[in-house]
Amino acid sequence: MKAAGLGDARAFDEIVLRHQQAAWNVAVRFLENSEAASDVVQDAFLRIWDAASRYQPTAQFRTYLFRIVCRLCIDCTRRKKPLPVENLPDLPDPTPSAMENLLLQERAIAVRQALLQLPDSQRMAIIMRYYEQCGYTEIAEALNITEKAAERLLSRGRKRLETLLIKWLRE
Repeated sequence: MKAAGLGDARAFDEIVLRHQQAAWNVAVRFLENSEAASDVVQDAFLRIWDAASRYQPTAQFRTYLFRIVCRLCIDCTRRKKPLPVENLPDLPDPTPSAMENLLLQERAIAVRQALLQLPDSQRMAIIMRYYEQCGYTEIAEALNITEKAAERLLSRGRKRLETLLIKWLRE
């Protein structure tokens, strides 16, 4: 980032190549729309490029990026209600039977629908924790809250998901 802040476009290209997939993963899981996620990620990197000369490495770059992506995703959902749900591709597994695949798909759809019912901050915390394996510190920094608040968001989100997904938990 320091090199990018000095105008080194190649350094910034390397940053984008390293982090664009993780940013897109967070955005698409939150927004449930690949086009909107791509727009958010592109906007995030444009903002980072514009602010590169002012970047202060007080946290990991990934945390800085996630903070921007989080804000843009939440802004996007506030501007546009509701976004169409896409069938996100699941990684193919050669061993499950057709019936198992169907059940896995149904469960994935149920989880996505349950996630959409969570408040924005809880949904983002759940996505960052369980889909991107972010720790409490990284979630707290990305959402601009304390670690304790991040823990509480995750706890409330898990409890709400448990209530919404009780059918799947019994099976």
